[in-house]
Amino acid sequence: MAETLPDDTLDVVIVGAGFAGMYALHSFRDMGLQAKVLEAGSDVGGTWYWNRYPGARCDVPSVEYSYSFDKDLEQEWNWTEIMAAQPEILEYASHVADRFDLRKDIQFQTRVASAAFDERSNRWQVVTEAGETFSARFCVMATGCLSVPNTPTITGQESFAGAVYHTGNWPESGVDFSGLKVGIIGTGSSGIQSIPVIAEQAAHLTVFQRTPNYTMPAANAPLKPEFLRQAKENYPNIRAEQRASQVGIVGYGFGFGGAENVEPTEEIRNTTAAERQRLVEEEGFLAIRRYADVALDEKANELACDMYRAQVSRVIKDPETAEALMPRDYPMGCKRPVIDTDYYETFNRENVTLVDLRKGGIERITPQGLSTAQGEYAFDVLVYATGFDAMTGALGKIDIRGREDVALKDYWDAGPRTYLGLQVAGFPNLFTVTGPGSPSVLSNMIVSIEQHIDWIAQCIADLDQRGAKTIEATSGAEDAWIAHVNEVAENTMFTAQSCNSWYLGANIPGKPRIFMPYVGGVGVYREKCAAVAKNDYEGFLLRA
Repeated sequence: MAETLPDDTLDVVIVGAGFAGMYALHSFRDMGLQAKVLEAGSDVGGTWYWNRYPGARCDVPSVEYSYSFDKDLEQEWNWTEIMAAQPEILEYASHVADRFDLRKDIQFQTRVASAAFDERSNRWQVVTEAGETFSARFCVMATGCLSVPNTPTITGQESFAGAVYHTGNWPESGVDFSGLKVGIIGTGSSGIQSIPVIAEQAAHLTVFQRTPNYTMPAANAPLKPEFLRQAKENYPNIRAEQRASQVGIVGYGFGFGGAENVEPTEEIRNTTAAERQRLVEEEGFLAIRRYADVALDEKANELACDMYRAQVSRVIKDPETAEALMPRDYPMGCKRPVIDTDYYETFNRENVTLVDLRKGGIERITPQGLSTAQGEYAFDVLVYATGFDAMTGALGKIDIRGREDVALKDYWDAGPRTYLGLQVAGFPNLFTVTGPGSPSVLSNMIVSIEQHIDWIAQCIADLDQRGAKTIEATSGAEDAWIAHVNEVAENTMFTAQSCNSWYLGANIPGKPRIFMPYVGGVGVYREKCAAVAKNDYEGFLLRA
């Protein structure tokens, strides 16, 4: 065990060595601050370190899913695909760590157990599960929004005789499914990406689906050298547009799904059934992206859903399977958009069986497989593709305590409360990167990460210049921001009554239903944060 560091050693403790933690470390070191990163994994990468499941891929164009803080880094790294796969993204993270010599200040295989604010010294005491204590003026939680796997509690799950895996905690060595019968629970993003790949290798794959999802074809392809050259030349404009955009994605040179960009300006309510049918036949799933009113009008949304279901019936050969795969009873867009490669086509394979749990749910897991109200299913390997305790899950795993020993989990008992997604009232000098109340998972995460870290770094510099020891959000500012976040989300598909998404925490039993990300847009949010800082950190309390 390493020795406990003396109280005056560190300025900042950073929890997590994903893209947020790495950039935070680089930024703070450039400021001359003493910073230390504590990371549970054995290397950098965060989400992309843990999520090694078959088919794992980013849903943001790779030339835009990258750091912008270093121009030489932008020019020297060459992405190979329109949408980069997990191995390439992890390689990029490792390249960044090497280039800036970050690992020397990262302590790996170190899981944080608690973090408490000491009011006498105005310092955070961060304790690891191994019992080490690190003391710092500031604590930056770069723990990620999708970093705590959600494994549902199912009767008998300990009795299964075969191997068990979770897509959010995949073995580094990978898994060979050759000749094996596999059962997979879940058809969210990780399930949709992994099912086609597993099906190609396994002797048989049984998919247990609770809720069918809306997913669009990625139309992924290798990046042409000429395109990459042009992108690098245009990086200054691309970055400026990203920062001012709604979700931090420009779609440079191509639109959603890798096709030519189509600005959604038409209104689906003004079309006829024959026109919609023709578009489905000509453009398939991507026809829906033409319409601007789908995200705001429930009747328009349902027309788009009809188009979507019509395309599912065209792709899937078996009518019963097609019907089971059709999303119903919730609007398109209320959950995070999913992109796929041959997802629906996979269900035309003879070695794939779909079990629609709406016709009879899971009753128990048995030593041989799984029992449902529809019958018994046997397999050799069980895969959970059941997602994450999103946005607040990692923070909830750590015993975080602020002033007067108040626990964050108690303060958030009725749902997460923050100011700007950056700070929590009563928790001085604690910053949450892309926390609830910020654009976060509704955006290109690297764009939002850089904006948050830049704001935090400037805030610390301003505090030091003023001689202030602490900064914390006020309760009034927190209340006003929460009201604003909810007001902006009203009348969108995200908060429709029929929508049960992880944006609302609806995938975690007992978790308060509250909309967590900020819908107002990356550009608008950036302006609000800048205005707060410029206006003497309005809504924050600075103490000397």
